[in-house]
Amino acid sequence: MLRKLASVQRVLSLEPIPNADAIVLARINGWQCIVKKTDFEVGDLGVFFEIDSIPPDIAEFAFLWTSRNAVPGEPVVRPAKFRIRTMKMRGALSQGLLMPLSFFALGEVAEGDDLTESLGVEKYEIPVFVWSGPQIARGPFPSWLRKTDEMRIQSVPEVLDEIRGLPYVCTLKYDGTSATFTRSPLDGEFHVCSRNLSLLDGDNAYWRLARELDLARVTEESGITIQGELCGPGIQKNHLGLKKEQLFVFNAYSFEGRRYLNDREMREFCARYGLTPVDVVERGEAFAHTQESLLSLAEGLYPNTRNEREGVVIRPENETYSPILGGRLSFKAVSNRYLLKEGD
Repeated sequence: MLRKLASVQRVLSLEPIPNADAIVLARINGWQCIVKKTDFEVGDLGVFFEIDSIPPDIAEFAFLWTSRNAVPGEPVVRPAKFRIRTMKMRGALSQGLLMPLSFFALGEVAEGDDLTESLGVEKYEIPVFVWSGPQIARGPFPSWLRKTDEMRIQSVPEVLDEIRGLPYVCTLKYDGTSATFTRSPLDGEFHVCSRNLSLLDGDNAYWRLARELDLARVTEESGITIQGELCGPGIQKNHLGLKKEQLFVFNAYSFEGRRYLNDREMREFCARYGLTPVDVVERGEAFAHTQESLLSLAEGLYPNTRNEREGVVIRPENETYSPILGGRLSFKAVSNRYLLKEGD
């Protein structure tokens, strides 16, 4: 399921904010954000921009990045790092931007319509530097694999009904960069990949770990594609406090079986080949969490650090298809404490 960075959403409720007369807290899908009191009524449709979305650099959106000290009439260029962020105002958590339909020339729209492409909205990607020389791409990310990108619970709260009552596992979400190690089903050639690219062999963290862990042999012997989070010095802010680069495996995919290994199988695979799986935060026999309890579970510190952890990934113990997601039932809850501290 592709993330809808900008979409048509309905206002489910409007709640007052203490000591604030002109603004209220609107609830949209599983999100909440601050809006002008006069802009919406409960049940109204609006255009909702999720956090991490980058509106186009045009005059209509300039109010988002124009300071009060700007000279009237002079155009203000959108800052390079600008994106919609998590913030607090008057003590209320606000995640996203909701704008009236009348702000846009949209024609006829319906709740849930994806406007990301038509409005020219892009996703903010955190720059990751894990190579000592220039990045050398072998090609795009392999077409035979899915990229690793979980949906946030606030965007798809309906998935809670799909997993409810099932045995489940919540694993730690590591704050690094996604890495994939695979072999082509066509010619068997070994590929080392970042989130978006297949990389040529070189002096970068991806290939260093591939050599250190002998992943060319592992993928050939097992027929398993390995996906994990690459963490360590110089990657993001190294919130785990690691002394060296390390891979934490969260996916293992069998081409022969045409399926992902379940959590137990993945951990057995990692033990067999000396790999490190992601930590388990919680495991249970019958999923009963709410969105609120998952967001609470997401909060905490990375082991042996004072750094806020990014969150948790939630899956059933056994692989399950999700009609809502259009693929495997797997989603994430990102810590609001982490988002407020890191500004992402």
